[in-house]
Amino acid sequence: MGLVPIFYFRNSRDAMETEAIVSRVAPALAELGLECLGVEWNAGHGGGLLRVYIDSLDHAGDAATAVSVDDCEAASREISALLDVDDPIPGHYVLEVSSPGIERPLFNAAQFARFVGEDAKVTLKLPRDGRRRLRGRIVAVDGARIGMDVDGSRMELAEGEIESAHLVPDWNALGYVPKPKPGKGAKKGKGR
Repeated sequence: MGLVPIFYFRNSRDAMETEAIVSRVAPALAELGLECLGVEWNAGHGGGLLRVYIDSLDHAGDAATAVSVDDCEAASREISALLDVDDPIPGHYVLEVSSPGIERPLFNAAQFARFVGEDAKVTLKLPRDGRRRLRGRIVAVDGARIGMDVDGSRMELAEGEIESAHLVPDWNALGYVPKPKPGKGAKKGKGR
């Protein structure tokens, strides 16, 4: 049917509650031709933000299969209705349904495998070699192990080591190369 989502946790959200959300919403999203990529919970003062990332079940990657605003709206209505019946989250929160966007979050090894050859930023749960934040090219995925080329060296990461990850867009290929601002060149010093 789709990939098994995993979850990012901010401020130690109970994994059972988040898994309960996905188990409730995944079948309803599948009926809409969508899949639940993963869920983020961000606790806040007076409530929190529950963000559900969705994607098309057809991963062709072209404009015809991209998640639209209408898809997000339909998914939001379905998810909201399901959570209203038996809400696993106590208290107030805001539900946000989002497409993966240009900096697509990666929630599991299977999602990394779809983007072998692309660059990604990864934040580890615990430091490795003194670093928690890595940036590199995804070179291989074997089961739950992700191989990345980071600073010219191969690193093998277990899916469970990753706190969060997202793709790094190729801004040149997208035509969004920043242009220098006028007058922002080398600063001229005052003569003495």
